[in-house]
Amino acid sequence: MAKVVVCGAMGRMGRAILGVLQERPHGLLLAGAVETPGHPLLGQDAMEAVGAGTSGVVVTSDFPSAIARADVAIDFTHAGSSVRHAGEAAAAGRPIVIGSTGLTPEQTGEIRASAKGIACVLSPNMSVGVNLMFRVAAEVARVLGDDYDVEIVETHHRFKKDAPSGTALKLADVVAGALGREMKESVVYGRHGITGERPRKEIGVFAVRAGDVVGEHTLVFGGIGERFEITHRAHSRDTFARGAVRAASWVIGKPAGIYDMNAVLGV
Repeated sequence: MAKVVVCGAMGRMGRAILGVLQERPHGLLLAGAVETPGHPLLGQDAMEAVGAGTSGVVVTSDFPSAIARADVAIDFTHAGSSVRHAGEAAAAGRPIVIGSTGLTPEQTGEIRASAKGIACVLSPNMSVGVNLMFRVAAEVARVLGDDYDVEIVETHHRFKKDAPSGTALKLADVVAGALGREMKESVVYGRHGITGERPRKEIGVFAVRAGDVVGEHTLVFGGIGERFEITHRAHSRDTFARGAVRAASWVIGKPAGIYDMNAVLGV
């Protein structure tokens, strides 16, 4: 069985991933659970800490040591940590799956630099359904063209730190590309005041934060006389966790470089 290290193991996504790994899917076995220095659960059995039995794997803050004994890493931490973990995975010669959002262009560039030596799956959303949504969105945009206004509304829990979500930004980028537009010139993040008539080639992106919503994204194509919508709702974090575990199994043995979930899913 291939051995996997989970970074951010005690966070919301990390716990969901541990729950999936308990089933040992895709031939993956938990070999490491990493958290930040000073975390209150350091030294405890990772599975026991999340109420999923016992594993014999204790929570540690030493990622370099953990990845040296494993075959692949899954990282759902935050942008800065993900950049560091990508570099440390590269130093160990181990592939990594990164699902953190809020990466700046500079941080993405650093991860790409690390991926010159290892395989890295980098995706703002590991859900199978969402990644199919990206593909469908591009096809619909090409068919409808500039006659339809494009709006994206995303809703997440109150604890999410970045806005808009990485998924919403990816949707905007996919649609803009299909329509031959540049993101920086066409995307508007919310509106306020006397904005005037909507420009034909504008793409609106709106972020809603409320309660414990796991994740919801709606892409609206508004025409004169009709509206076409595509919506994805995540009912639990298990959908992201299962996608991440699938990606971790897939990326082992792949050539160095950056991959997305389309590559993992073969679409």
